[in-house]
Amino acid sequence: MNADHVLDEYFRQWERQDEFSGVVLITKGHTELYSEAYGYASRAWKVENTLDTRFDTASITKLFTSIAVLQLIDRGLLSLDTSATGFLGLRDTAISPKVNVFHLLTHTSGIGDDAEEEAGERYEAIWQDKPNYSVMETADFLPQFIHKPPNFPPGQGARYCNCSFILLGLVIEKITGTPYRDYVTANVFDRAKMAHSGFFRMDRAQENVAEGSDPIRDDDGVVVGWKKNIYSYPPIGSPDGGAHVTAGDLDRFLRVVIAGDLLSPAMTEAFLAPQVVDRQMDGWTRWYSYGLWFYVDESSKVVFYEKEGENPGASGLIRHYPEKNINVVMLSNMENGVWEPVRKIHSLVISGEIG
Repeated sequence: MNADHVLDEYFRQWERQDEFSGVVLITKGHTELYSEAYGYASRAWKVENTLDTRFDTASITKLFTSIAVLQLIDRGLLSLDTSATGFLGLRDTAISPKVNVFHLLTHTSGIGDDAEEEAGERYEAIWQDKPNYSVMETADFLPQFIHKPPNFPPGQGARYCNCSFILLGLVIEKITGTPYRDYVTANVFDRAKMAHSGFFRMDRAQENVAEGSDPIRDDDGVVVGWKKNIYSYPPIGSPDGGAHVTAGDLDRFLRVVIAGDLLSPAMTEAFLAPQVVDRQMDGWTRWYSYGLWFYVDESSKVVFYEKEGENPGASGLIRHYPEKNINVVMLSNMENGVWEPVRKIHSLVISGEIG
């Protein structure tokens, strides 16, 4: 049985068990190795996902923010050493004036996050006491984190931080005089020819956009209903998450970045290189770059790099294996959709059964 049949049988089983709903795309250069859609874009109306369905990318959006920031550095309008609070004129906050753009891009700022997910806090809990529709623009996020105490001094640790990208979005807006979403659409999506991508409001009817929902199970694990994610985070994407893309657009984005079409040669090289150590793992060292995670083995070889994202009703990843020139894209309108399947795909890529 070839890898295509193995993967399709695998995903069909997960689909039948209500464990996966979404799309899978694997490419090698310009060659498509595998592509298929599973599950429903709308549970209520039994509308099936297709390869043209647009999915919430959750934190994969941070890649688009990173590229936008690095473009401004390429233009000489910003530097990695620029103080975030100094540049933005933020006063009387808990954020150190020593926090700079490099710290924000690499999750080494130490600033307090609005939801400390690494400490087990759930982002959707923020909206139990605050209407999610009250946070629509980038600056609306500021009260949620600027007075929270830091986790460590800037540059003296690594801790994933969503709100560092809120500050980067504000930097983009101040330099360009353009709302974040408009700037990214024009300078990232349009330049990369991501024709189907954008920021789409959950509270508006949108064509070909998957509705996020997660299964409600009884004590025996049987699905007894589905919970939509419409109250789990703000109704439109922001610099830290929530852009919508197709699998093909996301694959194209990373290929365009690797080709050097969005950044200068020097900045492209920096974006595609490990910058700071995040943590030691079993057989791996995980590094942060300017948005990407790099997985380096014990021989100091980069085996793959990726960006993943997760929210209620949304999960996804874009992964690149540099030695094989293989991209893996998975997008799901379920919170836990992609995590177990990516292990299956990884084993097939590493064994050579794919590619």
